Amino acid sequence: MCNFRTAIHKHKNGATLNLFVTPRSDRVVFPAGYNNWRKRLEIKISSEAKENKANAELIKKVAEYFNKTNLEVSIISGERSREKTVLIKNVSINFVVKKLKESLDGS
Repeated sequence: MCNFRTAIHKHKNGATLNLFVTPRSDRVVFPAGYNNWRKRLEIKISSEAKENKANAELIKKVAEYFNKTNLEVSIISGERSREKTVLIKNVSINFVVKKLKESLDGS
């Protein structure tokens, strides 16, 4: 049993997620699983990592998933890396855990 909760942290403005990004995927998927070795949630993005396209698509998908606007989601570290930390503003840790648990089948 994986513990995806290690990828979620409380932040003074909301919650942060540690993500591992796979660019140039056949389709956009979030959450695409949990990487136990990296302790990160996985996200698949169809855009390539050029001209900030993958980052923009990542922000859009995470915002959609949590019913937030794109302005309420930001990359706070790892902008040029596959390993990113994303801040979701105005959301509780409990909401994030519950929503992800539903998608990850209670992992």
